[in-house]
Amino acid sequence: MPETAGDRAGGTAVRSLLRALGLFTVVPVRAEPRLAPQHAAAALRWLPVVGAVLGAGAALPLAAVAHWAPHARPVGAVLAVAVLAVATRALHLDGLADTADGLGARAAPERARQIMAASDIGPFGVVTVVLTLLADVTALACVPGTAAPIAALAVAAATGRLAALAGAHRRVPAARPGGFGALVAGSVTTPLLGATVLITLAAGGALARAVGASVTGWVVGQAAALVLCAAFLIHVRRRVGGVTGDVFGALVELGTALTLAAAALA
Repeated sequence: MPETAGDRAGGTAVRSLLRALGLFTVVPVRAEPRLAPQHAAAALRWLPVVGAVLGAGAALPLAAVAHWAPHARPVGAVLAVAVLAVATRALHLDGLADTADGLGARAAPERARQIMAASDIGPFGVVTVVLTLLADVTALACVPGTAAPIAALAVAAATGRLAALAGAHRRVPAARPGGFGALVAGSVTTPLLGATVLITLAAGGALARAVGASVTGWVVGQAAALVLCAAFLIHVRRRVGGVTGDVFGALVELGTALTLAAAALA
């Protein structure tokens, strides 16, 4: 029986999802010897979905602790944030640290890019990562119930990765010719980004309703997190000339932390 266009499209989607898992998680997917720009861009579009699944899974320890030992919720929150970091190989945290070092140095764009590309982590990076993780843990521990934290971390992780997807918009150039940022920069169209935003916000509202949380609070929190990440992206573009792989990681972590904070406040 001949292969149909639908079969080919389905196979392409599965391959893109597998690439996304191999690039952004610890899932052992065989790496390609050379990743083509169109394949990297297609994998990037799965980021919000991957984030939602990772966030929900990472929050399971917190849900268990909240059920069996409600007084120890902060311990469960630490476990959840740790699981999410391990599941992503701390890739985004590393990007956040490098971006903070580059921006904190207040150097010229070329020097800032060199600092971001260096393998070591400076004081700006350390402080930024510590504060972000503290915000994650504190906010997650404040989300009540046992199901709500699972939904909250799923929504936050998806929203943070949506912010990274926005970093690959057509109007945002790459800061340097090499690296993952150059592979995917400018690959996301406005209609695609707009549709993904609407779907992610709708999913956040649906999950909030399902767990008895404030639908308005969660959706407004997601939108506010995306706006703040957009402002951060504008600042990064002005300072270093565009996006890099590190900037994508910073957007993921900032978007996640801001969304969790909004869920806690809601």
